[in-house]
Amino acid sequence: MADFLAHAGIPAAVTDQALAIDAILQQWRRRVGKRELGRMALAELGLDIDLPKLDVLIATWAPSNEFGADKGETMVSTIATRLCIDPSRASRLVSELINQGLLARGVSQQDARRTIVELTEKGLATVDAVRTIKFLILGDYLKGWTEAEIDTFLPLLERFSSWSEEAADKGQTLLAPTIAELRAKLQKLSQ
Repeated sequence: MADFLAHAGIPAAVTDQALAIDAILQQWRRRVGKRELGRMALAELGLDIDLPKLDVLIATWAPSNEFGADKGETMVSTIATRLCIDPSRASRLVSELINQGLLARGVSQQDARRTIVELTEKGLATVDAVRTIKFLILGDYLKGWTEAEIDTFLPLLERFSSWSEEAADKGQTLLAPTIAELRAKLQKLSQ
């Protein structure tokens, strides 16, 4: 692979760095995929919901640091969009959360024909408790970092978090000939 990447104009040192970053990200992805902290918070709080339902509660509440500044009315379609899930799945989860007393249906103030979804007092307390545990743990971890480390890390993490979007754009343009070589090689092996 290193030879092919060098042929594509990627320096050997950058290839080594990319491989190291990828190894860390794969380990992190597997841990995050297990959602250990979320499961722990739900268990510690004795909540009778699973992680997808927690996601719906949080998407209904829609913290601006996660979902942007749009604090308009929340409908089932809004939740589906925020979580990148099928609207029918969002609808089923919302119905289950309504039955559990964590969400309630309401009438839109903008259009009386629309049904909105709102957190109940119990739903808001659930979101608040889970997020408090999350930030207690994260805060406890970060308190060992210096201010300079955090000031360096945050902009770099934000910059790095968009690499796959930028890479997809480049894949369509700058890297297209190199990707075409890989495709041709695979097609030749498939014949």
